[in-house]
Amino acid sequence: MSDNDLGTFLRGQREAVTPAEAGLPTGPRRRTPGLRRAELATLAGISVEYLTRLEQGRDRNPSAQVLGALADVLHLSLADRMLLRRLTQEADCGEDPLICAAAPPLSSTARPTVRAVLDRLDPTPAVALNWIGDVLARNRAYERLVGPVGMLDAERPNLLRYLFTDARARTAFPDWEQVADDLVAQLRHDVPLRDPYVAELADELTVTAGAEFADRFADLSLAPRRVGNRRVEHPEAGVLRLLHETLALPEDGQRIVVHLPADDTTAAALDRLAGLRPGALRAVPAAG
Repeated sequence: MSDNDLGTFLRGQREAVTPAEAGLPTGPRRRTPGLRRAELATLAGISVEYLTRLEQGRDRNPSAQVLGALADVLHLSLADRMLLRRLTQEADCGEDPLICAAAPPLSSTARPTVRAVLDRLDPTPAVALNWIGDVLARNRAYERLVGPVGMLDAERPNLLRYLFTDARARTAFPDWEQVADDLVAQLRHDVPLRDPYVAELADELTVTAGAEFADRFADLSLAPRRVGNRRVEHPEAGVLRLLHETLALPEDGQRIVVHLPADDTTAAALDRLAGLRPGALRAVPAAG
């Protein structure tokens, strides 16, 4: 590792992107390979002076918004975005360790009684989540619903990471934009503004997902929906139309989300996935 890994990485990525790839005219012969500093700075919405400081290692703490903008312009892959974030991560909770010290611990497991509730809800898909969207527990019906679309592939599955960084999510959720609005609104409004765990995840996704996440997170007008409908494109069962109901567990900082079939076709499809006789699940009419 050199003394200026971040600057070296940014400069290398800038020189690897052609003007055409960035949507710029090629123009006459260029002395600099790839993009000029001024071109990258303009496209990312930062000053040339600031980009120069980053590349020269004179500033090592760019904001997540700056990193996300640079990553978008440079067309970085998810792996490169994660590397970019790692190169700039701060230790010990950042500049204000008192915030971390005062924050309640983030729950990483569900209580046995919560797990029992999920099991009792089977064959209705249900999942227990903490306040940043980590999957803490789920029943078998939920695994049958989202396992085939890759939502549970990660060692620590998280709904927002999947939605914004896994390409399969766009296929799995035909109404991806609405789902993204809902999940970010929950993250933004359901916990204190300066919660360090939310801030850490938001910084990560601002870098790895770019403007798709950052613009939503900055939009205070987005309001979370406790009850709503959602379409899932299941590779075995086709399009499923589901209603979701959220049950809060305030003492744990957790919530249970239950997915109910919104029509008879979806109810029958969920029955088939579970190996049940037709009619075991019944459609729940949406509130008029």
